[in-house]
Amino acid sequence: MNVRYIAKLAGVSASAVSLALRDSPRISAKTKARVRKLAHETGYTPDANIVHLMRHLRKPRAVRQQACFGVISFYDSLRPWERSRHLTKIHEGMQQRAGELGYRLEPLWLTAPGMTYRRFGDILAARGIEGLLCFGSPDFNQEFPGELDGHAVVTVGLSIRTPLHRVTSHFYNNTLQALNRVHALGYRRPGLVLGMHEDTRSASAHASAYLGWCEHELGSQGARPILRLREVEEPALTGWLVKNRPDVVVFVHLPEMIPRFRAILKRLQISIPKSLGVVVLSHEVEGTGFAGLRQNQLLMGSWAVELLAARIANHDFGIPVNPRTEMVESEWVNGDSLRKG
Repeated sequence: MNVRYIAKLAGVSASAVSLALRDSPRISAKTKARVRKLAHETGYTPDANIVHLMRHLRKPRAVRQQACFGVISFYDSLRPWERSRHLTKIHEGMQQRAGELGYRLEPLWLTAPGMTYRRFGDILAARGIEGLLCFGSPDFNQEFPGELDGHAVVTVGLSIRTPLHRVTSHFYNNTLQALNRVHALGYRRPGLVLGMHEDTRSASAHASAYLGWCEHELGSQGARPILRLREVEEPALTGWLVKNRPDVVVFVHLPEMIPRFRAILKRLQISIPKSLGVVVLSHEVEGTGFAGLRQNQLLMGSWAVELLAARIANHDFGIPVNPRTEMVESEWVNGDSLRKG
Protein backbone atom coordinates (compact mmCIF):
# COMPACT_ATOMS: atom_id res chain seq x y z
CA MET A 1 0.00 0.00 0.00
CA ASN A 2 1.12 3.55 -0.63
CA VAL A 3 0.16 7.13 0.19
CA ARG A 4 -1.85 7.55 -3.03
CA TYR A 5 -4.06 4.55 -2.20
CA ILE A 6 -4.76 5.84 1.32
CA ALA A 7 -5.56 9.28 -0.13
CA LYS A 8 -8.12 7.72 -2.47
CA LEU A 9 -9.79 5.86 0.41
CA ALA A 10 -9.83 8.95 2.61
CA GLY A 11 -11.02 11.29 -0.12
CA VAL A 12 -8.10 13.69 0.34
CA SER A 13 -4.92 14.52 -1.55
CA ALA A 14 -1.71 12.50 -1.24
CA SER A 15 0.04 15.52 0.28
CA ALA A 16 -2.68 15.75 2.93
CA VAL A 17 -2.10 12.09 3.84
CA SER A 18 1.64 12.72 4.12
CA LEU A 19 1.05 15.74 6.37
CA ALA A 20 -1.44 13.84 8.49
CA LEU A 21 0.98 10.97 9.08
CA ARG A 22 3.58 13.54 10.17
CA ASP A 23 1.06 15.09 12.62
CA SER A 24 1.15 18.43 10.81
CA PRO A 25 -0.90 21.24 12.46
CA ARG A 26 -2.14 22.09 8.94
CA ILE A 27 -4.41 19.01 9.01
CA SER A 28 -7.51 18.76 11.21
CA ALA A 29 -7.63 16.24 14.04
CA LYS A 30 -10.59 14.49 12.39
CA THR A 31 -8.70 13.97 9.11
CA LYS A 32 -5.59 12.82 10.95
CA ALA A 33 -7.60 10.20 12.82
CA ARG A 34 -9.25 8.93 9.62
CA VAL A 35 -5.91 8.73 7.76
CA ARG A 36 -4.15 6.92 10.60
CA LYS A 37 -7.02 4.44 10.87
CA LEU A 38 -6.83 3.68 7.15
CA ALA A 39 -3.03 3.40 7.28
CA HIS A 40 -3.34 0.86 10.11
CA GLU A 41 -6.07 -1.13 8.35
CA THR A 42 -4.15 -1.33 5.07
CA GLY A 43 -0.85 -2.20 6.73
CA TYR A 44 0.93 0.88 5.43
CA THR A 45 4.44 1.57 6.83
CA PRO A 46 6.69 4.37 5.54
CA ASP A 47 10.13 3.61 4.02
CA ALA A 48 12.59 4.70 6.72
CA ASN A 49 15.27 5.74 4.23
CA ILE A 50 12.83 7.92 2.28
CA VAL A 51 11.56 9.51 5.50
CA HIS A 52 15.15 10.31 6.55
CA LEU A 53 15.96 11.76 3.12
CA MET A 54 12.82 13.90 2.98
CA ARG A 55 13.43 15.30 6.44
CA HIS A 56 16.89 16.33 5.26
CA LEU A 57 15.59 17.89 2.03
CA ARG A 58 12.83 19.85 3.83
CA LYS A 59 15.43 21.71 5.88
CA PRO A 60 16.47 25.15 4.61
CA ARG A 61 19.41 24.90 2.20
CA ALA A 62 21.67 26.87 4.55
CA VAL A 63 20.98 24.35 7.30
CA ARG A 64 21.43 21.34 5.02
CA GLN A 65 24.87 22.55 3.97
CA GLN A 66 26.01 22.39 7.60
CA ALA A 67 25.99 18.57 7.44
CA CYS A 68 29.57 17.66 8.19
CA PHE A 69 32.03 14.78 8.11
CA GLY A 70 35.04 15.00 10.39
CA VAL A 71 38.40 14.23 8.75
CA ILE A 72 40.90 12.64 11.14
CA SER A 73 44.12 10.67 11.21
CA PHE A 74 46.69 9.38 13.67
CA TYR A 75 49.46 11.46 12.08
CA ASP A 76 51.16 14.29 13.98
CA SER A 77 49.44 17.12 12.11
CA LEU A 78 45.94 18.46 11.55
CA ARG A 79 46.14 18.13 7.76
CA PRO A 80 48.53 15.29 6.87
CA TRP A 81 47.45 15.47 3.22
CA GLU A 82 49.22 18.82 2.88
CA ARG A 83 52.56 16.98 3.22
CA SER A 84 51.78 14.16 0.80
CA ARG A 85 50.74 14.40 -2.87
CA HIS A 86 49.22 10.92 -2.53
CA LEU A 87 46.99 11.98 0.39
CA THR A 88 46.29 15.34 -1.26
CA LYS A 89 44.60 13.59 -4.19
CA ILE A 90 42.58 11.37 -1.86
CA HIS A 91 41.43 14.47 0.02
CA GLU A 92 40.48 16.15 -3.27
CA GLY A 93 38.35 13.13 -4.15
CA MET A 94 36.69 13.30 -0.74
CA GLN A 95 35.95 17.02 -1.05
CA GLN A 96 34.45 16.72 -4.51
CA ARG A 97 32.12 13.84 -3.66
CA ALA A 98 31.16 15.26 -0.27
CA GLY A 99 30.12 18.52 -1.93
CA GLU A 100 28.01 16.65 -4.45
CA LEU A 101 26.22 14.84 -1.61
CA GLY A 102 25.64 18.03 0.43
CA TYR A 103 28.35 17.55 3.07
CA ARG A 104 31.31 19.65 4.04
CA LEU A 105 34.57 18.27 5.47
CA GLU A 106 36.08 19.55 8.70
CA PRO A 107 39.66 18.61 9.68
CA LEU A 108 39.90 17.55 13.33
CA TRP A 109 43.20 16.92 15.11
CA LEU A 110 42.79 13.62 16.92
CA THR A 111 46.39 13.57 18.20
CA ALA A 112 46.72 17.27 19.09
CA PRO A 113 48.91 18.00 22.12
CA GLY A 114 46.86 17.50 25.29
CA MET A 115 43.96 15.87 23.43
CA THR A 116 42.34 12.76 24.89
CA TYR A 117 39.99 10.41 23.05
CA ARG A 118 37.23 11.14 25.58
CA ARG A 119 37.57 14.88 25.08
CA PHE A 120 37.64 14.39 21.32
CA GLY A 121 34.38 12.45 21.55
CA ASP A 122 32.84 15.34 23.49
CA ILE A 123 33.93 17.74 20.72
CA LEU A 124 32.25 15.57 18.10
CA ALA A 125 29.05 15.41 20.14
CA ALA A 126 29.00 19.19 20.64
CA ARG A 127 29.39 19.77 16.90
CA GLY A 128 26.86 17.10 15.93
CA ILE A 129 29.40 15.15 13.85
CA GLU A 130 28.36 11.53 13.34
CA GLY A 131 30.67 10.48 10.51
CA LEU A 132 34.48 10.32 10.40
CA LEU A 133 36.81 9.90 7.43
CA CYS A 134 40.17 8.57 8.62
CA PHE A 135 43.48 8.90 6.76
CA GLY A 136 45.05 6.09 8.75
CA SER A 137 48.23 6.02 10.78
CA PRO A 138 52.03 5.87 10.40
CA ASP A 139 51.84 2.92 12.81
CA PHE A 140 50.58 -0.18 11.01
CA ASN A 141 49.44 -1.67 14.34
CA GLN A 142 47.20 1.28 15.26
CA GLU A 143 43.91 0.40 16.97
CA PHE A 144 40.88 2.66 16.65
CA PRO A 145 39.94 4.11 20.07
CA GLY A 146 36.93 2.55 21.77
CA GLU A 147 35.89 6.00 23.04
CA LEU A 148 34.80 6.86 19.47
CA ASP A 149 32.96 3.60 18.87
CA GLY A 150 29.58 5.33 18.61
CA HIS A 151 30.42 7.06 15.33
CA ALA A 152 30.36 5.91 11.73
CA VAL A 153 33.94 5.59 10.51
CA VAL A 154 35.51 4.83 7.13
CA THR A 155 39.29 4.66 6.85
CA VAL A 156 41.61 4.77 3.85
CA GLY A 157 44.27 2.08 3.52
CA LEU A 158 45.17 -0.85 5.75
CA SER A 159 47.07 0.84 8.58
CA ILE A 160 44.27 0.63 11.19
CA ARG A 161 44.13 -2.87 12.68
CA THR A 162 40.61 -2.48 14.07
CA PRO A 163 38.05 -4.01 11.68
CA LEU A 164 36.60 -0.88 10.04
CA HIS A 165 34.94 -0.19 6.72
CA ARG A 166 37.79 0.90 4.47
CA VAL A 167 38.81 1.86 0.95
CA THR A 168 42.22 0.89 -0.40
CA SER A 169 44.12 0.33 -3.62
CA HIS A 170 43.77 -3.18 -5.07
CA PHE A 171 47.46 -4.04 -4.56
CA TYR A 172 47.11 -7.72 -5.42
CA ASN A 173 45.29 -7.14 -8.71
CA ASN A 174 47.68 -4.33 -9.63
CA THR A 175 50.62 -6.73 -9.52
CA LEU A 176 48.70 -9.40 -11.42
CA GLN A 177 47.78 -6.88 -14.12
CA ALA A 178 51.41 -5.78 -14.51
CA LEU A 179 52.62 -9.38 -14.77
CA ASN A 180 49.92 -10.34 -17.26
CA ARG A 181 50.82 -7.36 -19.44
CA VAL A 182 54.54 -8.11 -19.57
CA HIS A 183 53.87 -11.81 -20.14
CA ALA A 184 51.67 -10.93 -23.12
CA LEU A 185 54.62 -8.93 -24.51
CA GLY A 186 56.84 -12.01 -24.39
CA TYR A 187 58.77 -11.50 -21.14
CA ARG A 188 59.43 -14.78 -19.31
CA ARG A 189 61.83 -13.90 -16.45
CA PRO A 190 60.02 -11.27 -14.36
CA GLY A 191 61.60 -10.05 -11.15
CA LEU A 192 60.05 -8.01 -8.32
CA VAL A 193 61.82 -5.09 -6.64
CA LEU A 194 59.67 -4.16 -3.65
CA GLY A 195 59.98 -1.21 -1.29
CA MET A 196 59.69 -2.25 2.36
CA HIS A 197 57.23 0.55 3.04
CA GLU A 198 55.04 -0.61 0.17
CA ASP A 199 55.31 -4.22 1.30
CA THR A 200 54.02 -3.30 4.75
CA ARG A 201 51.28 -0.95 3.52
CA SER A 202 49.94 -3.58 1.12
CA ALA A 203 49.95 -6.35 3.77
CA SER A 204 52.41 -8.19 1.48
CA ALA A 205 49.83 -8.31 -1.34
CA HIS A 206 52.42 -7.47 -4.03
CA ALA A 207 54.72 -10.29 -2.94
CA SER A 208 51.86 -12.77 -2.66
CA ALA A 209 50.56 -11.92 -6.12
CA TYR A 210 54.03 -12.21 -7.65
CA LEU A 211 54.83 -15.60 -6.12
CA GLY A 212 51.40 -17.02 -6.92
CA TRP A 213 51.45 -15.74 -10.51
CA CYS A 214 54.95 -17.11 -11.18
CA GLU A 215 54.06 -20.56 -9.88
CA HIS A 216 50.88 -20.63 -11.95
CA GLU A 217 52.37 -19.28 -15.19
CA LEU A 218 56.03 -20.33 -15.01
CA GLY A 219 56.10 -23.37 -12.74
CA SER A 220 57.44 -23.94 -9.24
CA GLN A 221 60.91 -22.60 -10.11
CA GLY A 222 59.69 -19.59 -12.09
CA ALA A 223 59.88 -16.95 -9.38
CA ARG A 224 63.11 -15.10 -8.68
CA PRO A 225 63.98 -14.03 -5.13
CA ILE A 226 62.14 -10.80 -4.32
CA LEU A 227 64.46 -7.85 -3.74
CA ARG A 228 63.13 -5.85 -0.80
CA LEU A 229 64.68 -2.41 -0.38
CA ARG A 230 64.07 0.31 2.18
CA GLU A 231 65.57 2.74 -0.30
CA VAL A 232 67.07 1.99 -3.70
CA GLU A 233 70.63 0.92 -2.86
CA GLU A 234 72.91 0.47 -5.86
CA PRO A 235 75.03 -2.45 -4.56
CA ALA A 236 71.99 -4.53 -3.61
CA LEU A 237 70.19 -3.79 -6.88
CA THR A 238 73.28 -4.48 -9.01
CA GLY A 239 74.00 -7.78 -7.28
CA TRP A 240 70.39 -8.90 -7.63
CA LEU A 241 70.26 -8.06 -11.36
CA VAL A 242 73.53 -9.88 -12.10
CA LYS A 243 72.60 -12.99 -10.10
CA ASN A 244 68.98 -13.37 -11.21
CA ARG A 245 69.09 -11.98 -14.78
CA PRO A 246 65.44 -10.89 -15.08
CA ASP A 247 64.25 -9.77 -18.52
CA VAL A 248 61.70 -7.42 -16.93
CA VAL A 249 61.49 -5.77 -13.50
CA VAL A 250 58.26 -4.92 -11.69
CA PHE A 251 59.34 -1.99 -9.51
CA VAL A 252 57.04 -1.22 -6.57
CA HIS A 253 58.19 1.74 -4.51
CA LEU A 254 57.49 5.31 -3.46
CA PRO A 255 57.48 7.96 -6.23
CA GLU A 256 60.65 9.62 -4.92
CA MET A 257 62.57 6.37 -5.43
CA ILE A 258 61.74 6.11 -9.15
CA PRO A 259 64.37 8.68 -10.38
CA ARG A 260 67.01 6.97 -8.23
CA PHE A 261 66.13 3.62 -9.77
CA ARG A 262 66.42 5.06 -13.28
CA ALA A 263 69.78 6.69 -12.44
CA ILE A 264 71.23 3.38 -11.24
CA LEU A 265 70.13 1.57 -14.40
CA LYS A 266 71.72 4.33 -16.47
CA ARG A 267 75.04 4.07 -14.58
CA LEU A 268 74.98 0.31 -15.14
CA GLN A 269 74.52 1.06 -18.88
CA ILE A 270 71.41 -1.11 -19.05
CA SER A 271 69.43 -0.31 -22.18
CA ILE A 272 65.69 0.04 -21.54
CA PRO A 273 63.69 -1.68 -22.95
CA LYS A 274 66.20 -3.43 -25.24
CA SER A 275 68.11 -5.21 -22.47
CA LEU A 276 65.61 -4.92 -19.64
CA GLY A 277 61.92 -4.11 -19.46
CA VAL A 278 60.58 -2.08 -16.54
CA VAL A 279 57.04 -1.61 -15.21
CA VAL A 280 56.45 0.66 -12.21
CA LEU A 281 53.67 0.44 -9.58
CA SER A 282 53.48 3.56 -7.44
CA HIS A 283 51.31 6.43 -6.24
CA GLU A 284 52.38 8.37 -9.33
CA VAL A 285 53.94 7.18 -12.57
CA GLU A 286 53.29 9.97 -15.11
CA GLY A 287 56.39 11.87 -16.17
CA THR A 288 58.84 9.14 -15.16
CA GLY A 289 59.19 7.68 -18.65
CA PHE A 290 58.28 4.25 -17.29
CA ALA A 291 55.18 2.28 -18.12
CA GLY A 292 53.16 1.21 -15.11
CA LEU A 293 50.16 1.53 -12.85
CA ARG A 294 49.34 4.59 -10.77
CA GLN A 295 46.88 4.50 -7.91
CA ASN A 296 43.50 6.18 -8.48
CA GLN A 297 43.46 8.37 -5.38
CA LEU A 298 40.55 10.56 -6.50
CA LEU A 299 38.31 7.52 -6.75
CA MET A 300 39.52 6.21 -3.39
CA GLY A 301 38.49 9.48 -1.74
CA SER A 302 35.14 9.51 -3.52
CA TRP A 303 34.32 5.93 -2.54
CA ALA A 304 35.24 6.61 1.09
CA VAL A 305 32.69 9.45 1.22
CA GLU A 306 29.99 7.34 -0.46
CA LEU A 307 30.57 4.49 1.97
CA LEU A 308 30.37 6.83 4.97
CA ALA A 309 27.21 8.55 3.68
CA ALA A 310 25.58 5.14 3.25
CA ARG A 311 26.50 4.16 6.82
CA ILE A 312 24.88 7.28 8.24
CA ALA A 313 21.77 6.93 6.06
CA ASN A 314 21.35 3.39 7.39
CA HIS A 315 22.08 4.38 11.02
CA ASP A 316 25.11 2.08 10.93
CA PHE A 317 27.33 3.31 13.75
CA GLY A 318 30.14 1.77 15.74
CA ILE A 319 32.75 -0.86 14.95
CA PRO A 320 31.12 -3.05 12.26
CA VAL A 321 30.52 -6.73 12.82
CA ASN A 322 31.09 -7.37 9.12
CA PRO A 323 33.50 -4.69 7.89
CA ARG A 324 33.52 -3.91 4.17
CA THR A 325 36.69 -3.32 2.17
CA GLU A 326 36.35 -1.62 -1.21
CA MET A 327 39.44 -1.98 -3.43
CA VAL A 328 40.16 0.49 -6.21
CA GLU A 329 41.95 -0.66 -9.36
CA SER A 330 44.96 1.39 -10.46
CA GLU A 331 45.20 3.06 -13.89
CA TRP A 332 47.65 2.05 -16.61
CA VAL A 333 50.20 4.66 -17.74
CA ASN A 334 51.99 4.15 -21.06
CA GLY A 335 55.74 4.54 -21.24
CA ASP A 336 58.82 3.56 -23.27
CA SER A 337 60.16 1.02 -20.78
CA LEU A 338 58.55 -2.07 -22.34
CA ARG A 339 59.12 -3.53 -25.78
CA LYS A 340 56.28 -3.43 -28.23
CA GLY A 341 54.06 -6.47 -28.61
